[in-house]
Amino acid sequence: MIVLKFQEEYAIILDFLPEGKPTELKKEPIAQAVGVKYFVLLELVPKRNVYLEPLEKVYIGKGFREKIEYIKKRIRYEELTSLAKDTLEEAVKKIVDEDENRFINFFNNAKPINVRIHQLELLPGIGKKILHEILEERKKKKFESFKDIKDRIKSIPDPKKIIIERILMEIRGEERSGRLKWRLFVAP
Repeated sequence: MIVLKFQEEYAIILDFLPEGKPTELKKEPIAQAVGVKYFVLLELVPKRNVYLEPLEKVYIGKGFREKIEYIKKRIRYEELTSLAKDTLEEAVKKIVDEDENRFINFFNNAKPINVRIHQLELLPGIGKKILHEILEERKKKKFESFKDIKDRIKSIPDPKKIIIERILMEIRGEERSGRLKWRLFVAP
């Protein structure tokens, strides 16, 4: 059993391998999942006779776990199965939908990283012009929803979509103009 520095309480199942990985010597059921709070990729071992579905939310925190025996290990994006990779975007979308306020708070509270770059500029499609529009609008009134952002900032791409895209970039470890050294949502 591992102890995570960034402790997740819930995870979304990406793939379930009831017979385990074909490459592993020890054959035990494995679930690949993404954490709901820090977007940590994990391999989980379910309890005996438990079957897990992709996109199912499971408790993995301290104390009694109904479906998960233990967290086997943290994994990298490259270690995900094909199905897990295919399911990842839908899982991230589900997390963002279920906790919209968390991401709206990011728009309301994002700050400059240094004198040259702002946290909001790390989002795909946000340049200096849109950044200034967002900063001016949030001075007038805090944003209340993704729809509110879209209605008040006409030039912004879909705000929910750009949050999801940024999270996926961070999970995959993709560089974008060398700016992945800053993480907004995913635990290092």
